[in-house]
Amino acid sequence: MDEEITPETPGADPPPLLATELELDPHAAANSVLDWLESLWLIVITPGWRQYQILILLGLVGLSILLRLATRERIDGWMRARAGWPKWQLRLLIHLRDRLSMIYFVILSWTVYAVMQEVTWPSRSWLIGIVATIALAWLAIGIGSRLVRNRTLRRVVEVSLWAYVTLLALGFLDETVTFLDQLALSIGTFRLTALVLIKALVLITALLIGARLLTNAAAGGLRRNEDISPSMQVLGIKITQLVLYGMVVLFGVQALGFDLTGLAILSGAIGVGIGFGLQKVVSNLVSGVIILLDRSIKPGDVISLGETFGWIDSLGARYVSVVTRDGREYLIPNEDLITGQVVNWTHSNERVRLDIHFGTSYQDDPHKVRRVAIEAASGVQRVLSVPSAPVCHIVGFGDSSVDYILRFWISDTTLGLTNVRGNVYLALWDAFRENGISIPFPQREVRLLGDDSPGKPPSDAP
Repeated sequence: MDEEITPETPGADPPPLLATELELDPHAAANSVLDWLESLWLIVITPGWRQYQILILLGLVGLSILLRLATRERIDGWMRARAGWPKWQLRLLIHLRDRLSMIYFVILSWTVYAVMQEVTWPSRSWLIGIVATIALAWLAIGIGSRLVRNRTLRRVVEVSLWAYVTLLALGFLDETVTFLDQLALSIGTFRLTALVLIKALVLITALLIGARLLTNAAAGGLRRNEDISPSMQVLGIKITQLVLYGMVVLFGVQALGFDLTGLAILSGAIGVGIGFGLQKVVSNLVSGVIILLDRSIKPGDVISLGETFGWIDSLGARYVSVVTRDGREYLIPNEDLITGQVVNWTHSNERVRLDIHFGTSYQDDPHKVRRVAIEAASGVQRVLSVPSAPVCHIVGFGDSSVDYILRFWISDTTLGLTNVRGNVYLALWDAFRENGISIPFPQREVRLLGDDSPGKPPSDAP
């Protein structure tokens, strides 16, 4: 009689951890899960090389943790010395440092597996090979998922891919697919299974990542093109985002199995109702498109709207972000910029004229006052001397002073207006003191009338 071949027999191939069949009903899929758990428990409690492999894996886990504790401080010091590296490289180093235990375990498990494949029978290391494969796949997924910026979405991607590679390595993928295909929600002729839902989520996630990468690439190309105005750059980026993310929604709905014909009729009816309730939102969206098209306002412009004075930081679909000199950020609806009166200080010309009013004594020579005022204003750093130099004119003769107006131009309104006015006033003060020019101020003379003051009748009058 031939000898029965077992997993412990030299030369025998290791059996799969779980038997796989292509055709399974839900009850068979559920029973296979229980059988797999039972077989796993038998592996743990039954003496032999299967149990030895589990102990080896546990030892490798402990050794990986010890190696991380022993090398963490030295690796941190090496990373601090790389402070001049690009940010993406530093982020990658941080992600690798946070996964030191996994990296050590992958290296150790694959080393032990390769050695045992050479010195002993393959059946005595098959479990170590499966765990090493799963660990390597988990490590690659954890590093690659950093491409997803959204934390919640990144976690969903990681868990989904971890579950997939684990089931694939254990040979349990077909049973899981069958089981998920039986979990369904039926409404009339529409049937949505858990398997279709998972596939749709995976597809939408992949499309979202691709759309985001394409959008960033397109945005970078548009911003580097100096022939395109800033407002048209923003409009191009918004259109690209709308097209790409609209395609993601369309493909996601199709992946879920919805009939787009019926959905179009339903969305039209819903759109009419939403349109009445969201008139302001739609108005702001349309106003934003108009602003981008007519290029009346663009990022970097200095505007005044009511009491708000600042520069445009960004143009949104619903509002414009205006940052003031005191650090406040105002979100102004696009409709207000279309219907209201807006002062754009840098719309067609960055040069802005400022006026300063002052007065001097009647005893001071007006010709000298004008010359000194122009020289003082020209000496201020931000005041332009070409093409328009400061000018000074007499505007009237007041009760106690000769009134003047000093006009000068600047080209950097984003640095503020009040500060440059203050610097010009200070320059005038210094220049007037050096040249003996006085700045009058209102004075009152109070006289106290005595008993014999004129106009007062004598005390002995009848």
